[in-house]
Amino acid sequence: MSAINSPALDRRQFLKLGGMLGGGLIVGLQVPAQVLAAQPEASLTDLGAFIRIGHDNEVTLVMPMAEVGQGVYMAQSMLLAEELEVDVDTVKVLASPANAALYGNPAIGGYQVTGGSTTIRAFWTPLRQAGAVARTLLIAAAAQVWKVDPASCKASSGYVYDASGQHKLSYGELVDVAARLPQPAADSVVLKTREQMTLLGKPHHRIDTPDKVRGKAQYGIDFQTANLKHAAIAVCPVLGGKPVAVDEAAIKAVRGVQQVVLTDEAVAVVADNTWAAMKGLRAASIQWDFGDNASVGMEEVVQQLDSESQQSGGLARNDGDVEKALASATTRLEAVYQLPFLSHAPMEPMNYTVEITDKRCDVWGGCQTLTLAQATVAQLTGLPPESVFINNFLMGGAFGRRLELDGMIHAVKVAKQVQGPVKVIWSREEDIQHGFYRPYYYDRLWGGLDAEGKPVAWFHRVSGSSIMARAFPGAFVNGVDPDGVEGAKEPPYEFDNIRVEFRRVEPRGVLTSWWRGVGPTHNVFMVESFIDEMAAAAKQDPASYRLALLGNNPRARQVLELALKQAGWGKQLPERHGLGVSVQFAFGSYLAMIAEVAVSEQGAVRCQRIHAVIDCGLTVNPDTVKAQIEGGAVFGLTAALYGAITVKDGQVQQSNFDTYQPVRMYEAPHVDVHIVDSLEAPGGVGETGTAAVFPAITNAVFAATGKRIRTLPINPSELKV
Repeated sequence: MSAINSPALDRRQFLKLGGMLGGGLIVGLQVPAQVLAAQPEASLTDLGAFIRIGHDNEVTLVMPMAEVGQGVYMAQSMLLAEELEVDVDTVKVLASPANAALYGNPAIGGYQVTGGSTTIRAFWTPLRQAGAVARTLLIAAAAQVWKVDPASCKASSGYVYDASGQHKLSYGELVDVAARLPQPAADSVVLKTREQMTLLGKPHHRIDTPDKVRGKAQYGIDFQTANLKHAAIAVCPVLGGKPVAVDEAAIKAVRGVQQVVLTDEAVAVVADNTWAAMKGLRAASIQWDFGDNASVGMEEVVQQLDSESQQSGGLARNDGDVEKALASATTRLEAVYQLPFLSHAPMEPMNYTVEITDKRCDVWGGCQTLTLAQATVAQLTGLPPESVFINNFLMGGAFGRRLELDGMIHAVKVAKQVQGPVKVIWSREEDIQHGFYRPYYYDRLWGGLDAEGKPVAWFHRVSGSSIMARAFPGAFVNGVDPDGVEGAKEPPYEFDNIRVEFRRVEPRGVLTSWWRGVGPTHNVFMVESFIDEMAAAAKQDPASYRLALLGNNPRARQVLELALKQAGWGKQLPERHGLGVSVQFAFGSYLAMIAEVAVSEQGAVRCQRIHAVIDCGLTVNPDTVKAQIEGGAVFGLTAALYGAITVKDGQVQQSNFDTYQPVRMYEAPHVDVHIVDSLEAPGGVGETGTAAVFPAITNAVFAATGKRIRTLPINPSELKV
């Protein structure tokens, strides 16, 4: 399998290419009918990404979703190859253009968005149906050639065989005949049962890995074209500020500098190469007008959250009578939990190459929201959307960062003042200090226990920024952000009396967005920490306490029981060592995680091992599932131990990996992952591991030291002997 990333083709170009290659078979993906409501101008037969089989027997999949390192190019190809009966290693992948009508994500309202751990969930059925439709047509074509019953023919490895197995025709030989046959409806073809699958559910190496290891894979930052210019950019350190003056003479004194560009909020230096552009920017002596947000600091942020969190929020769930149950409880608990702003900090910093002419605009780079990007660039340039071409590339990580378009917007603003193509690259400092951050959350929880220690009341008020209210206002209903309460609204445990509220609190001078998940990355920490507090108050083992509350949730119970066994729960541990447990249902998957930590006398926390058991339903590639849980766990561990974006005088104080520290290789724990063999519908895995690790670590710290962590990142000084 190979990924062709530049340039992407629009539908007309793709169909034209099929004709230029002498015909072939093109099959569309049938998208669920609810997507039509989001795209009323499209007809059902026009919806979908296209699969083409050429005369050379080559299968091309136009990939509807973006590859940000999560392995979807491989997984999606496996879905297709399973039903099409071809070797997955021969499938070629072409990055799709911006076209929601053709490539919309049915799990996110038909928008062309890669996120929310939805890719497999969204295309599990449509891609397999497309493969089955193509296979059915090819078998029918062979039967027509041989004048036999199609039921007597069989497809395998890109060929159709007759009943004897002595005669075969390649798909490439059959495509012209197949293309003239009536295409069956996607829901009429018979898909393989689990027992019939030969590819799905079995480990398979990722074909994109060798190119990445060898440096051959093409990311946005690698893009080159004729007459390319390079730009370094500095955005005002305070949100809403603007440049007032620069030392243009000093900038142009740097060899290779061609041009200085000022926009509403930034300064860019355009040069022959990136190094010259960076040197020119350093010489700029930029004077800024910081504007109204120059006084913003963390004290204001936290005070606002504290005040707002004491008021009622939008009602997300209200079962039973929480107030009455709390009033009659034998034991009452109350806690405040805080999680900080967090940066995505992907290895590939923001970068886009843009070329604008009178008739079109081309953008090259990694993007998770193609059609929104196309519409935004059209508005900036004054061009019609069909004249804007977003050429998508592999991304060196993103974690949600490239759902936002600020990097592309800055690049377009610069390109409007530059003749020819210009690549705008952010420094690591710009990337970290001008992000859209995971919101700061300040949650209040109240709980009540009866005389036996069983929970009789659960009240959780989430307080923080609403990303949905900004990005998808229609989803913010009755004061509730559905993403902001995921993991809180439906915890895995059974409570007779449960109330969950969402209080929207928007910080001044700070932009917020998704961060390898949003709601679960904080709610699982809050829920699993507080349930641990309940177990401690009841003087019960935290694992047994959870199991008693999972009687009506067999999938959650199973992953917890397996994780406890895998970790050797109850075993003797050295002094200041502890095991912590976490259970979650999020992104459509069930996950239990147990962390083993050691806490030094100086308070340093070292995670030695993580045991994870996941039930993500039917799996495509187990190797990818394990990799995602492993990577997510380490990503979350970084945030638990070190991650925090802080603001002073309106400016982000962290700037690089020295001040926004990731877990180093020597600190990374061994992560054991066990995948439950499940026949349930597929769930997501890309963000799952990140959400679960926070409370597993902090509950383990409590087990080791007796000290409860309610605010992240962990402060070692609070754990000193």
